[in-house]
Amino acid sequence: MDVLEFSSLNWFKSSASGASGCVEVTHLPSGYVALRDSKDRSRDPYVFSAQEWAAFTAGVKAGEFDLPA
Repeated sequence: MDVLEFSSLNWFKSSASGASGCVEVTHLPSGYVALRDSKDRSRDPYVFSAQEWAAFTAGVKAGEFDLPA
């Protein structure tokens, strides 16, 4: 898919994004998940398989990516 094809999909903001936005996500017909920067939609999104996305979101929920206090 190119950027124009991605633009026609239904994107939603991450629940962790602030009011000014940060990232947007869409589920692709192929079962993959795409993630893009909501402030620069001209850039290609990152695309993840369902398994990769599940591992990523589990890591976020478990705090694996949190900065040390």
